[in-house]
Amino acid sequence: MRRRSLRLRLVAAGVAAIVIALTIAGTALTLLFERHVARTVAQDLEVHLKQLLAGLDVDADGGIVVNRPPADPRFSDPLSGLYWQVSDDGKNLLRSRSLWDAVLSLPHDEPALGETHRHEIGGPGGARVLVAERRVLLTLRDRPVPVRVTAAIDLARVTAARTAFAADLVVALALLGLVLAAATSVQVGIGLRPLDALRRGVADIRSGRAKRLADAGPDEVRPLIEEVNALLDARERDIARSRNRAADLAHGLKTPLAALAADGNRLREKGDIAIAEEIDAAIETMRRHVDRELARARVRGRDSVGAVATTPLAPLVRTLIATLARTAAGERLKFDVVIDENIAVPIDRADAAEIVGNLLENAARHARSRVRVSVRQSADETAIDVEDDGPGIPPDQRPLALARGGRLDERGAGAGLGLAIVQDVLEAYGWELALDRSELGGLRATCRTIRTARAATCNIASAAVAAVKASK
Repeated sequence: MRRRSLRLRLVAAGVAAIVIALTIAGTALTLLFERHVARTVAQDLEVHLKQLLAGLDVDADGGIVVNRPPADPRFSDPLSGLYWQVSDDGKNLLRSRSLWDAVLSLPHDEPALGETHRHEIGGPGGARVLVAERRVLLTLRDRPVPVRVTAAIDLARVTAARTAFAADLVVALALLGLVLAAATSVQVGIGLRPLDALRRGVADIRSGRAKRLADAGPDEVRPLIEEVNALLDARERDIARSRNRAADLAHGLKTPLAALAADGNRLREKGDIAIAEEIDAAIETMRRHVDRELARARVRGRDSVGAVATTPLAPLVRTLIATLARTAAGERLKFDVVIDENIAVPIDRADAAEIVGNLLENAARHARSRVRVSVRQSADETAIDVEDDGPGIPPDQRPLALARGGRLDERGAGAGLGLAIVQDVLEAYGWELALDRSELGGLRATCRTIRTARAATCNIASAAVAAVKASK
């Protein structure tokens, strides 16, 4: 995914939200677990404290004794982390074996009789311990004496349990995060699928497989679809008006051109041959300009509204050759046609005739005796070769031949617009024109696709730059 991809942004935002949410959840769960463990430890201390109180007694000498210490064996292991201590306001002090030689330094506190207080204090070895203490009254030497009964536990157990829980939780949350990230990616893909369908619809319109976007779609995308369809309708209407104006202008110019041609013929009959030829040359130039604008208006309209048809090549080429063979340039040539009947190109028939007709007439004008038309086709390429045995064009002069209005033969009639018309039509269909040397020795003009992934190449031999108009 690219840096500016909407999918990448959504997935990144989703992953960031997942990371933040899992971090907060992990912290909260760890704190809750720690509180739960601390609560459980406090409850255990209450049990030990009750056992200690139950075993507390006074001996015959009036001293405090613990007849039945708590049953947990950790009270007997030195520095095990579980301790008890009994003291009064005198010199009586009883301790569990686990305290060894340490004494729990209890804070100054006066809990009510029967009330349990909890504290966190420093214990043996500098460890933090949780203390639960209760104050009771015992009769010592015929007088009541307050006694503090204490049970304590090292809080390192709570810390170790929290650390272990956090380590396990990180692994679990990481796995959960990966699953949620994958689910987010799938969700984003599903959410963006209507946009992908919209892209394919626009591509179908551009390639000519459709004229409008399908109305079906989510409510969030449907307004965009409606706006695009409205834009296409408006553009189609504008193009239709522009084409009609161009056609009206071109047809309006044909009548004055016909009148000028008639004037040229009358001048020729009167013997003004030079003037008549100049008029004919000017008429031909103007006619080529008119034909070019008509072709451009036609193909622009088709390209904009997506009205692309497929044209079988073999019948079209045979028709063009039959017309060309009746001209002065074509009647002296031999035409070889090697084209499979099933081969077709995604170009409207009139536009294909404009392309092939212009280039075939150029080849016929400059070929010596032979023009060959053939087609090669593979899984990913189609090539149409029309070759002649003419003089060809040197490599350094081919860019001039492709230039708009460029002419290599200044003696001939025309405006140098034949190849310009071909290029205009090709560009409307996403193709380009290139010149190369033919195997027969003449020139080969190559039409290649430049806007689609699949290459379809049309190679047509030609030696001249200016072309006469294709068959109407």
